[in-house]
Amino acid sequence: MLLGRVIGTLVATRKEPTVEGLKMLVVQTCDVDGAVKAGGAIVIAVDAVGAGQGEVVLVCAGSSARQTQMTQNRPVDHTIMAIVDQIAVGGDRKYVKD
Repeated sequence: MLLGRVIGTLVATRKEPTVEGLKMLVVQTCDVDGAVKAGGAIVIAVDAVGAGQGEVVLVCAGSSARQTQMTQNRPVDHTIMAIVDQIAVGGDRKYVKD
């Protein structure tokens, strides 16, 4: 799984019919404080949970990305499967959703 922040949206008017209706978001990897990593990887992920701009999310990749109800048997490589509310490391809160 990847921890990332939604930084944008992707719109494609022509696409494979099996991905019609799927919302695609641009996600950049972030640290446990929720800060986008300079030069961090950017992926396009199908949104399975209703994430929005600026939210910190968990992204699954590869075959795991096709295990949600929304993406099952569809040609996707990254899926947003959770919106992060809080991250704690060693009992110390590093990130809390606004």
